Amino acid sequence: MSSTVAPAPPRAGRNLPVAIAVGVGLLLVVVASLIFRKELFGVIAVAAVGAGLWELAQAFARRGVHIPLLPLLVGDIGILISAYVAGPEALFVAFVLTVGGLVIWRVLDGSGPAALRDATAGTLAAAYLPLMGGFVMLMLAEADGAARVALFVLLCVANDTGGYAVGVLIGRHPLAPSVSPKKTWEGLAGSLVLACVVGVLGVHLMFDGDPAVGALLGVAAVAVATLGDLAESLLKRDLELKDMGSLLPGHGGVLDRIDSLLLAAPVIYLLLHALQPVAA
Repeated sequence: MSSTVAPAPPRAGRNLPVAIAVGVGLLLVVVASLIFRKELFGVIAVAAVGAGLWELAQAFARRGVHIPLLPLLVGDIGILISAYVAGPEALFVAFVLTVGGLVIWRVLDGSGPAALRDATAGTLAAAYLPLMGGFVMLMLAEADGAARVALFVLLCVANDTGGYAVGVLIGRHPLAPSVSPKKTWEGLAGSLVLACVVGVLGVHLMFDGDPAVGALLGVAAVAVATLGDLAESLLKRDLELKDMGSLLPGHGGVLDRIDSLLLAAPVIYLLLHALQPVAA
């Protein structure tokens, strides 16, 4: 009697052709929006943050935590548009108003420990997604905002791509085995190399700037984006989830793709603002 041996799962841990196709498609959409009209990227950002909020609400609900989603979605629009139109002060005012609105919304539905828990989780969601996303809109609002956002996105893509490719090929030493077993020190090195190359080339080609600034941006992007990945992995582990959602075939949820971008956004914004003058 013959037996059939099931094929071993790919070391990558996902459907690689589908993941590549979806990833390239998303990157093309982002690049096209920045080339043709940068406000279109703002629409994409609002939609991505909104999808991430929805996924986070579904994940929290698994543990009996019900964050006020409607005021968060309204806040998503308000925070990101305020940041683009009126700058950093408006970003933080819109964030505070969003938090106040979601707390009032939840208290009107009942008070007590459950309300405190839900409002606290909602505040975390507002800070994690729309507030961090607002820094991308601050970059976008600059005169050369399309180039700044393009460099920011490419740095984060380089971090993911370099780490994933090197980790799959030669990764042997886990970076944080209790949080994300598939991340390796070799993958981190791959992320650093590719992100620094992208940073140096991007700063030179887009801004005719100092290569040292590009290298610094690469190192900073990898450091913060890796922390963002690990933070989301820790959250998923606590919620007993493999992925935050299934909206993006081969990638999981939208939040699984933008987690590193969210934490990297304020750091890249501040470094560019301080070290790279705005081009007219």
